[in-house]
Amino acid sequence: MRNRSTVMIAVAGAVAAVVAVGLTTSLQTPAAAQAIASDEFPPYTAPRTADGRPDFNGIWQSVTTANWDLEAHSAASGPYPELLGAWGAQPGGQSIVEGGVIPYRPEALARRQANFAQRTTPSVPGDGVVPSLGDPEIKCWMPGVPRSMYMPYPLQIVQTPDAILMTHEFNGSTRLVRMNWPEESPVDNTFFMGWSRGHWEGETLVIDVTGLNEQNWLDRVGNFHSDAVHVVERLTAVSPYHLSYEATIEDPNVFTRPWKISFPLYRRMERDVQLMEFKCQPFVEELVYGRFTKKPAS
Repeated sequence: MRNRSTVMIAVAGAVAAVVAVGLTTSLQTPAAAQAIASDEFPPYTAPRTADGRPDFNGIWQSVTTANWDLEAHSAASGPYPELLGAWGAQPGGQSIVEGGVIPYRPEALARRQANFAQRTTPSVPGDGVVPSLGDPEIKCWMPGVPRSMYMPYPLQIVQTPDAILMTHEFNGSTRLVRMNWPEESPVDNTFFMGWSRGHWEGETLVIDVTGLNEQNWLDRVGNFHSDAVHVVERLTAVSPYHLSYEATIEDPNVFTRPWKISFPLYRRMERDVQLMEFKCQPFVEELVYGRFTKKPAS
């Protein structure tokens, strides 16, 4: 019996070691694992709309952990484990950043770290705090681009020849992609969802996004950009049920070079699927504005 127990313990230890090595390797693997491996899909041509363009109409959703952290990360407790336990915990996940790491300038990396330390300390416009503290998501602000594409909520694409509407369940946020639109944004760097202009390159929808303000974060750990950011998105159908999504992010004020994220979007297939409402403003009023309310006299 003693020998049998010893063997079982040794086997369990070996299995645990293999699992640990595998987990460590997966967290260190560059982001290509999150992108669609096109060679694993047969060649695909999407159905066409009336104007002959690929038909992206439908409800789509990301299945990544990028909203917690774009880079590879282990599972971890949330900011208030004594209150929320596993409800507030962070799931582990692989990086969706090609190359695995966001190329920050040193001074910008310091701000990212400060963002993380103050992620649950919300400030609002007018309170004199610049840059604003707290994750914009916790304050129910519109999520910006590209974050809106990988939040854990579905989005709907409605397509016409002249414009493509993207509606997101989170906060009811929307953006309009103006197709073949020559003009830049009429005002600079003031939009949470940016100013989007699109065109087709064969099977791929290319969206040029400017005009994003510096209030946006890219995830819950405090990755961010400035108001000089320029995002170029590329969406390509690789099957009836998958869109390949890529975004190249360029911001010389924050990053040393342009960098790219990539992941698949999955078509929601439920019968009669539709976006639900997630109007989150009432859920954050006390957190964000409670300190401004009049307190009763003691």
